[in-house]
Amino acid sequence: MTPLRRNPGSGPQAGGTTLGEALERAGFYPELVADTLDEVLDGRTVSTHLVHVDTHFDYDEIHRHITVLALADDVLAALHLDDHALDEGGHHMMAQVSTEVIPVRRIDSVVTTTVHPRPEQYRRGDPVAEVTLAVTWAGGQRIDLGPAACGDPHCEADHGYTGTSSREDLVLRVAAEAEGQAAVDAAVSFARALRRSTVEWSGR
Repeated sequence: MTPLRRNPGSGPQAGGTTLGEALERAGFYPELVADTLDEVLDGRTVSTHLVHVDTHFDYDEIHRHITVLALADDVLAALHLDDHALDEGGHHMMAQVSTEVIPVRRIDSVVTTTVHPRPEQYRRGDPVAEVTLAVTWAGGQRIDLGPAACGDPHCEADHGYTGTSSREDLVLRVAAEAEGQAAVDAAVSFARALRRSTVEWSGR
């Protein structure tokens, strides 16, 4: 595989756009993201990918986050990048990148939740308005805790804590209203390819 950092247009096609082209189009430190992916993929060829950028506004600050999923041979590479201002004026930035490489055979489930407005008018082949992709594997668990309570509204005793434990290693939501229909179609296509690969590798 030609390194992404040397040739942003290299790599296999996925939905008509190469991974390098998708990173350039996202415009969020494409050289850094490509270089990091080159390192973690270790020469593997990317068969399909998904690039998603979130932008959040917090008072006078803008926070961006990019998630890149790359399916390459027998692994799924997941990359997350956030940037933070190093000074009050935001003239100097710092990027934090985290990556994980998951063997496809370790993926437990690929769940897609789709949204369809006016379902009574739906026709086969109509586009999906929104999709949420949830991928779980043998990673960490998220635990949500809160104070436990009894049925007595006047009880002031300490009942400890109660909570739920859920495995949501990766959850990604893409909506046509916010990001365009092409982004939703790309997410649906990636989920289909990942699901197919997971089934194939589970039987080996």
